[in-house]
Amino acid sequence: MEKDSTIIQKMNEWVTMHLTSIPFVQKIFFVEHLRTMVHAGISLVEALRILGKEMENPRFKKIVGFIKSEVEGGKQLSEVLAKYPEVFPSVYIKMIGAGETSGQLETSLEQVEQQMKKNQELISSIRGAMIYPSVVLAAMGGIGILMVTVVLPKLIVIFKDFDAELPLATRMLIVLTDFMSNPVNLSILTVVVVGLITTFIMLLRRVPKFRHGVHTLNLHLPIAGPIIKQINLARFSLTLSSLLKSTIPIIHAVEITADTCTNIRYKEAITSTAEEIKKGINLSDTLGNYPNLFPPIVTEMIMVGERSGQIDQLLQELATFYSKQVDKTMKNFATIVEPVIILTLGVAVGGMAVAVIMPMYSLVQNF
Repeated sequence: MEKDSTIIQKMNEWVTMHLTSIPFVQKIFFVEHLRTMVHAGISLVEALRILGKEMENPRFKKIVGFIKSEVEGGKQLSEVLAKYPEVFPSVYIKMIGAGETSGQLETSLEQVEQQMKKNQELISSIRGAMIYPSVVLAAMGGIGILMVTVVLPKLIVIFKDFDAELPLATRMLIVLTDFMSNPVNLSILTVVVVGLITTFIMLLRRVPKFRHGVHTLNLHLPIAGPIIKQINLARFSLTLSSLLKSTIPIIHAVEITADTCTNIRYKEAITSTAEEIKKGINLSDTLGNYPNLFPPIVTEMIMVGERSGQIDQLLQELATFYSKQVDKTMKNFATIVEPVIILTLGVAVGGMAVAVIMPMYSLVQNF
């Protein structure tokens, strides 16, 4: 019994440490309160001990406990945080490391806190805008499947007994209904759809050329393209500004910033920019080679910042500008998408109504 309980305990610990997700809000709470306690003069070890007790997430509680033990053993905070890259992204670790090196840990923690909060606002605005269309599309899909598998088969039986030739729309509806009402066909269709989605995700992760093509296509989509550009420009400006304020050298800061961009085209462009900066070329001049990714407002403001020595401040202004643009676009997203959803729903309902009503009309005329 004791052996079994030990195995169960180890399994529970493994699940806690590997499968339990840590909410982003908890990470912000950790950084915010750590900064507050350091500002109040509490030692780093004591602050970590207190935070370990306050953490609600079981996985995060254990991780904070490990961090406290290693910091107490003489290791730097950034060095210990680097052991948990899935919890603390490298950009935050580098900022904290720069603060430790310069003796300004509190300032670095404040910058990390601000960036995390702005990232959270950006993510929240995107998620909030996606709720409405996602719910509507899910409802449309559910109702459509219910109609085709339950309601329409009962009506189709009447149409099959017609002696006259049925309209094309009705014949197509009969074929679709017969296919979808068959459990075997429905199972096959589900497997095919899941297989296609899985294949797409695998290709996106493992085949660079495929990922590059998809990301390039995303930038040219009618509605999503401009939003993706604004999000990547906001992340680029915000991250680079925060890193430069942390006294991290610009070449290293640009390399780190590349990893925070979600679109591979931006990531490649920023990585190439870092290589050009090593040759002595200005950041604004290098970014000017990618006019489709970095608009003139970005390169011009960076150029002004380079000349005035306030590049971090101007990048902060750019980050604020693009963050507001994303927020504004996301708030209007439902208004933009709503006509498309209504049009699609209208066509689907109209087509189904025509397919059902036309044979009935013919039947009435025959009588």
